[in-house]
Amino acid sequence: MDLNDIRQKVGQLFVIGFQGFEPSDDVKKFIKDNNMGGVIFFDRNISSPAQLGDLTNELQDLRLNQNEPQLFMSIDMEGGRVARLKAPFTQWPAMNILGEIGSASLGFKFAESMGRELLAVGLNLNFSPCVDVLTNPENKVIGDRSFGKDPELVSKMSSSLVRGFLKSGVLPCVKHFPGHGDTLLDSHEDLPHIKHDMARLESVEFIPFKKAFRARTELVMTAHIILEAVDPQFPATLSPKVITDLLKNKLGYRKAVITDDMEMKAVTKHYSASQAAIAAVNAGCTMLLYCHTLETQQEAFEAVVKAVSEGQIKLSIIEKNYEQVVKIKKENLKPYVPVDVTKIAKEIGHPDHLKLSKQIARKEIPAGLAT
Repeated sequence: MDLNDIRQKVGQLFVIGFQGFEPSDDVKKFIKDNNMGGVIFFDRNISSPAQLGDLTNELQDLRLNQNEPQLFMSIDMEGGRVARLKAPFTQWPAMNILGEIGSASLGFKFAESMGRELLAVGLNLNFSPCVDVLTNPENKVIGDRSFGKDPELVSKMSSSLVRGFLKSGVLPCVKHFPGHGDTLLDSHEDLPHIKHDMARLESVEFIPFKKAFRARTELVMTAHIILEAVDPQFPATLSPKVITDLLKNKLGYRKAVITDDMEMKAVTKHYSASQAAIAAVNAGCTMLLYCHTLETQQEAFEAVVKAVSEGQIKLSIIEKNYEQVVKIKKENLKPYVPVDVTKIAKEIGHPDHLKLSKQIARKEIPAGLAT
């Protein structure tokens, strides 16, 4: 395989973010020349539904030809405080409210409704739901993003959201494996440690992930935490013992694995961008997420390409990951059609969605939905 082919396959394994309402020429060139797998959006990228629809169209048009896989147009849209889409998009309550209600049919309806608004502006991948079991009430980074402290409840609600998003045409991604619910440190700032033994992990943290896997989730996001019982040296994202031996071999997960943001300090305080990118691929991660800085994205991308060229990463790993990503897109995303910005308003903040959101906030189960 020549170098350009390697670059095209490696690029499909990256999801990147950028600053502002419009990507710079350098960002667009990086996406187009290297066949990037996707883009992630934050508040900083969004001024209105129409602007976002135009932006997703522009980015999808960067593909060299329309026969290539569409880009993942991704976002963190959980509800509550993790909500990148502001009004007039429907503003949804946090996960803990859904957990308190405890209705799987309501969770399904919640996710399906949210997904319809995401799809209306060209978004096709949502990094949600958060399936962490909140066993530490002092855990502020997860907090109300969790459905609660009962692993069975979290399992029921998580799988219902996975199915709801899939019904809407938006791909969900469950997070943060192997479980971020009993940490104190924020992995945005430092590297948390989990000290539980395997018996505890299997009876609490892993249960919602297993249920989400059975609900046919195609993506799981890693956590930048040290799981001491499995690998006391490397954070889960960079650990073959956690990603390959535990997640894939022991738990039997066969779908794609994406890292949490590789620019978080839990990683950057301890590893260079090049070291971390190579380690994540060799650990078993399918895709790498870089949310902020073009220079870091370029450094990581070039490091992976060089590592493949020099045999530090097996070419067969890249080929397998590439094929898996392309397969997920073809089988789970609706065929790409440019967003018609003149029709966005019909779906955004739909009266039915606004009503549903208010009912959830009041902890009401709408008529016709099972408890």
